[in-house]
Order: sequence, then C-alpha cells, then structure tokens
Amino acid sequence: MPRALLSVSDKAGIADLGRGLVTRGFELVSTGGTAKALADAGLPVTNVSDVTGFPEMMDGRVKTLHPALHGGILARRDRADDLEALARHGLALVDVVIVNLYPFVQAAANPATPFEALIEEIDIGGPSLVRAAAKNFRGVLVVVDPADYPALLTSIDAGPTPAFRFDLMRKALAHTAAYDTAISATLNTITVDGDTFTRPAAGGAPVGLTLNLSKVRDLRYGENPHQAAAWYSGGITAGSAGFGGAEVLQGKELSYTNLLDLDAAARIVLEFDEPAATVIKHTNPCGAAIGSSAADAYVRARDADAVAAFGGIVALNRPLDVDTAMAIVSTFIEAVIAPAIDPAARDILAKKANMRVVVADFAMFKAAGFGLAGAGADVRSILGGVLVQARDRVAEAQSLWTPDRLPPDLRVVTRRQPTGDEWTALRFAWRVCAHVKSNTVIFTDAARTLAIGAGQMSRVDAVNVATMKAAAGGAVRPLAGAVAASDAFFPFRDGLDAVARAGATAVVHPGGSVRDAEVIAAADEHGLAMVFTGRRHFRH
Repeated sequence: MPRALLSVSDKAGIADLGRGLVTRGFELVSTGGTAKALADAGLPVTNVSDVTGFPEMMDGRVKTLHPALHGGILARRDRADDLEALARHGLALVDVVIVNLYPFVQAAANPATPFEALIEEIDIGGPSLVRAAAKNFRGVLVVVDPADYPALLTSIDAGPTPAFRFDLMRKALAHTAAYDTAISATLNTITVDGDTFTRPAAGGAPVGLTLNLSKVRDLRYGENPHQAAAWYSGGITAGSAGFGGAEVLQGKELSYTNLLDLDAAARIVLEFDEPAATVIKHTNPCGAAIGSSAADAYVRARDADAVAAFGGIVALNRPLDVDTAMAIVSTFIEAVIAPAIDPAARDILAKKANMRVVVADFAMFKAAGFGLAGAGADVRSILGGVLVQARDRVAEAQSLWTPDRLPPDLRVVTRRQPTGDEWTALRFAWRVCAHVKSNTVIFTDAARTLAIGAGQMSRVDAVNVATMKAAAGGAVRPLAGAVAASDAFFPFRDGLDAVARAGATAVVHPGGSVRDAEVIAAADEHGLAMVFTGRRHFRH
C-alpha cells in the first residue's frame, strides 16, 4: 500500500484530498491537528507516533524528526542498498508528502504578537519534511499548496510525469525559502536589551533584507525594445496579492513600462472608497475621477484630458462591468486593470484583441502599518545598491475634511476659510496629487482632475504646464473656480501667484517653507483659501 504523509497548518481541502488518496489505495499517516481533521472526516488515519514508535513531545516541537519518516522519504527507489536499509530496519516508503508550514508570516504581520510567540511559530519538522521530499522528487510527490491538490490526484491517476514532479519540487523549495526569508526579515527588526527582545513599531528598518523572487513571466522588453525584462513576484511584497497574483486575461504581451503604468494607476484608485478610475501615461495621470459607478468614473477620468488619454493605461477600483467595457473600447486604450471583470464585459473587451486586460486584488494594500520589511515596501535599485522605503500613504486624507473634523496637522492659514465644496475638492486633489511625479501642481473640482502639471523643475513651470493643458480645450478661463494642490510647499510666492492667475479659489500644500508668510500673504491678496497639511508627498 502506498503511503502519504500529511501535516498541514492550512487545512483547507485536506479532508477532500485525504478522501481522494484513500480511494486510490493510500495509507494516510498524519500528525496532531491534521490527523484529527482527517479522522473527523471519517477517514482511516495512522498517527505519526505509531510509525515512529515515539510520542509527540515538547508541545509538538518534536514529532516528525525521525528516521522512520525521513528514511521512507529519502530512500532512492533505484538504489538497492537504500531499499535494503529500509527493509533491514522495518521501515516503509513514503510516496506522497503533503505539508504546509506554521503560520509564522501571519503571526509576524500582527504587531501585537509577542516575541516568544513568534519563536514558537518557527516550524522545524515541516521544512525538514518538505526539503527531504523535494530532494527525492523522482520518488516522492511533495505538495505545499492546497491549490495543487486536484492536480496531484489527477497526476496519480495518469502517472506522474518527471516535469510534474520537478514543478512540485521547485514550488516546495520556493515555499521553504520564502518561509525562511520571512523569518529572517522579521528577526532582523528585533532589538535586544539584556534579556529583553522587542519588536519595533511599524516602519522600522531591518538590519538585513533578503528578497525571494519567483518569475511570473518574461516581458516583451524593458523600457526600450533593446532591454530584456521579466516580471517577478514575492520579495517583500504581499505574496499573491496585487501583482503577485495578477491574472492576464487577454492582449499583447506585457512590457516593463506597461506594468509600471498599471502599478501607478492602481495606486491612485486605491486612495478612494468611492468608484474611481484613472488613465495613466508614463506613470502620470492624464485624468483621475470618482463617480456614481465605475463607468461614470472612467468617462470623467478619460474626458479630463481626452487627447492624452488616447493609448493610456486604465485602472478601476470596482469590478469592470458592461457599461465600463463599452466606454473603454470606444477609444484606444493600451491596458486596463480592475479587481474583477464581469463575464459579459469580457466579451466586449475581447473585441480589442491587443488590449491587455489584467485582474488583480489590491485590497490589502489599503491597510495601514506596512513598514520597510512588510507588504507595503517599495524596492528600487541604484547602481551598486538597493533602496527600500515604506509605501507612501495619504493617511491624512482617509477621512472627510470638514471645518469641524480636520486631521491632525491640517490647518487653514489664510483669512478666508474654504467653503464646503472647496473642502471636498481639496481632499480629492490632495489624494491624486500624491501620485503625480514631482514637482507637480494639479487643478481639480470635487470629482475629477481638470489639469495636471507633472514632473517639472519648478512649481511655476508645473502651474504653467497645467494651465496650457487646460487652455487647449478653448475655454477662456478653464480653471476658474478650481482648487489646486502642490505635492510640496511653494518656496516663493510666484507659484501661488500663478495658481491664482489660473483661476483657482483654494489651494492645498504641505507648508513648511521659510517663506510661508510671504506665500500666505499672496494667497490673502488674491482672496484664496489655503490649507497646510504638514505632510509632503514627493514622487520620484
């Protein structure tokens, strides 16, 4: 009778898998909680201690580290001396190993988990079983992901191919590597004072950092056709969240710049709880908007700068439905990303066969508390080095801005207070402004961008670019009544004067210049309301 060893922390699907193995003539050998789950499902199961002849001990710290198991796993099926050694000691082969590891990553993600509890979540026997089975992949099938259970049973029925065995081996060793990387990254954040081990507050920089990356696919090319490029997942990101688990449904092969633009687009719409959309070119928004629906938001964002939106990259924070699909295919769009796509919408999008359509779940990235070693870290290479920073979050704009409910550090510095409509528009502008390349000044109303001056060498230039873009529509004063946002302070009053000439009635920026008094006086002269946030949002 073939033997399967099952010892899992994540018990999803384990009863169905056990049932499938028993049906195929396997003996089930299992540990503690896994054995109970199998027995509760009415399956015959042999406890590991009955195989090893030794009870589990030390609260489960020692249970599978035994020759009776590892001998059966590591024995080479084509080596007579290995098989004779097993027979001499009365040991049986193990043909399938189903293991996933203690939830160290989940425990580490909770800042309230005490240090000693973290240590107990470091799995010892599990990685040993996985590595042993992976090493002997020609004779042992090793599975670490519940998603692979159906494929395992199908493979057993057909006869496992060498390629299937090797794929399981690679996945298993990647699993243990990622696990060890997570442990190392977490321990690198711990400070020690005598016998006291302290976990840092979110945002602390670890003393060492290891990236564990798995290739998702090769890309068409890098920033230019002569540059090779590939897409990887893992590292210090959030596993299968975001682009780590994205699904490409259709379209031409993705390029490096496509993915950068898709990422920039996703970051903008994540700022909003309302239906939101943006159209991106070269990582800057041509337009961004909120609306009553995904379709309404998309049309507003596209029409904010319809000329620039041609050939752009679209992101939505709502499932892409039929109405939105119809609006998207009415013009040329390079790629679109959304958390989900309605089946009927897929048929419409398919009419644009070259348009890349990507589905990805970014929900976890709205959460707070990601530090340098967490899921919200940004990693960037420089010549001979790597830079890591916590992801910028516009936390000060997560709640409504009203005169009686302002976030800390937010203050009106002019004689005139913003009106209710201006408060709404300023908050919208501030959330978008943080995602535009510095130096930037943008103009918006309460629901969409009106003009964007991105990536200029001075703020006056940024205002002038935005004004020029707005004037292209032919209106006499297209930005009259708008609000403006600047990602950093105005170092001189000339930028503020330019904002006023453009027609804005209110402006938001961090403040903090040595010439703040001069800039505030200029705003008062023009009758503008001006708000300081106390927080800069450069984007390089």
